[in-house]
Amino acid sequence: MQPDEARRGIAALGFSEADAATLFRHFDDAERRGKVGHGYARIPWLGTLPDLEPHAQPEGVLATDCFERWEGRGALGYLTLSAIVDAQLAQPPEHARVIAASHCFPTGMLGHYVRRLAEGGLVALLTATSPPRLAHPEGGPPLVGTNPLAIGVPSSDGRALVTDVSPAKATFGEVLAGLASDDDVVPFGGKQAHKAFALALGLQLVVDSLVEGYGAVLVVTQPRADPVP
Repeated sequence: MQPDEARRGIAALGFSEADAATLFRHFDDAERRGKVGHGYARIPWLGTLPDLEPHAQPEGVLATDCFERWEGRGALGYLTLSAIVDAQLAQPPEHARVIAASHCFPTGMLGHYVRRLAEGGLVALLTATSPPRLAHPEGGPPLVGTNPLAIGVPSSDGRALVTDVSPAKATFGEVLAGLASDDDVVPFGGKQAHKAFALALGLQLVVDSLVEGYGAVLVVTQPRADPVP
């Protein structure tokens, strides 16, 4: 799929011009970074979501200097997290802030959001949950999502330092893009896979303790030192 085709595909789903532009920036960023599982392949998939509400808008329902709570209100997680990032850049925390977003799914490439925050001068840690996809390494039904953890840190050389890693050997997005099979959506690590599963479980429980439904938890803070030297 080419960029123009991707734009048309998003517009055909009924999103506003502004929301369509937000979604395209996310998918195009993923494509350009080689993360095609979070790129254009996601556009046809969005059309299969039974509860897609193109005109839904997220809402911030609680805001203090150190904590915010957001509700997706039927909006895609992409749009909810984008709105949250906009809000943090517009009014950064004096020290640190935790943001919990309920009913925030799908969220896509989490590195996209922490990169924006880091480029805006904030340190950020972000995780998000999804439908259960990872089973315990010893077997059994899927218990937790692939639950990536993304970290963004501003740096003096002008380039944000970003990591974005899932505890899964392959993500659901890679399955959608034809880069992996369902059998690859397992905790990574071989004989050490229990460590990846433990990380996925810990992130799942942190998010589930703060939100309703699939959601996301973001921590943003002002840097006090330059990590590059």
